[in-house]
Amino acid sequence: MKRPEPQKGILEIEAYVGGRANAEGAGKIYKLSANESPMGPSPHAEKAFVSAGESLELYPDGGASELREAIAARYGLAQDRIVCGSGSGELLQLLAQAYLGEGDEAIATEHGFLLYPIITKAAGATCIQVKEKELRTDVDAILAAVTPKTKMIFIANPNNPTGSYIPADEVRRLHAGLRPDILVVLDAAYSEYVNRNDYEAGIELVATSENVVMTRTFSKIYGLAALRLGWMYAPAHVCDVVNRIRGPFNVSVPALKAGVAAIRDADHVDAARRHNEQWLKWLTEEIGKLGLEVEPSVANFLLIRFPHEQGRTAKDADAFLMKRGLILRSVASYGLPDCLRLTVGTEEANKLVVKALADFVGRKAGAS
Repeated sequence: MKRPEPQKGILEIEAYVGGRANAEGAGKIYKLSANESPMGPSPHAEKAFVSAGESLELYPDGGASELREAIAARYGLAQDRIVCGSGSGELLQLLAQAYLGEGDEAIATEHGFLLYPIITKAAGATCIQVKEKELRTDVDAILAAVTPKTKMIFIANPNNPTGSYIPADEVRRLHAGLRPDILVVLDAAYSEYVNRNDYEAGIELVATSENVVMTRTFSKIYGLAALRLGWMYAPAHVCDVVNRIRGPFNVSVPALKAGVAAIRDADHVDAARRHNEQWLKWLTEEIGKLGLEVEPSVANFLLIRFPHEQGRTAKDADAFLMKRGLILRSVASYGLPDCLRLTVGTEEANKLVVKALADFVGRKAGAS
């Protein structure tokens, strides 16, 4: 029997699986698997979200004018070079749809965000995943992988799930070594957490280039993951292309109103950043004292490496923690089967996970 068939390559895509939210049999659950903000959203954003219920019969502003104005004011940007989307993921997908096709190639790093190969394949193109150097983006490896078929390069900076970053001069060196027809996409979802003098999210490079796009999200430090809200800053010609193919009302009224309030509440963002800096440092030190390897991170999560010894592997640790209601992220799908990713949580959650890891490391092999 004949039936509709998807486009070539679609069935080769492995669907993205997010961080787990449930631990069967456990009591209280501490979800530390999705890099969500333990601070939650700004109270002003919550209030704005509730106010959206007063006009649910009305379509949202298709141009997201108020939100783009608020973003532009916050960062000193040209409003007409900002496009808002249903999460930065939608914008990444639209960029791939617009600039990739059959026979084209996009480059990403081997431990980069899993969405990049998915949206590349969905556009009919091939994703070339290059090696990283000590879990960091290797500019030379990317440049060496460029071919006449290369049309797009995805750089997550900071990178998820490794927590590493590359400094601004390396990003500029990459850009300088590329053809002008290759679109460089800087995914800066975790940029607000970074406290390094040599880091730039990408605003400066976008402002002076015709082939660089920066994407951002409200899902992390702003605590609005449930509303699916993101934005990109891009050259005018790229914005024009994306605006032609995005849905006319792709961002909901609750998301728009909450986003405006969130980005205007600098105090809440500062508090979230301070919380993260304090507990990221503490978790790194305390977990390191247990003899586990912790990769340096500038984001709101840590990558913890476990030994290959039976009973002490990442898989064993994951099962052990789950029984205590502590849900971390397995990153085997990212090519890191010996690691778990831990989101910085509340003070209670952070202390509990260190205690649980201490119990796991100190237990006898084979014990539950």
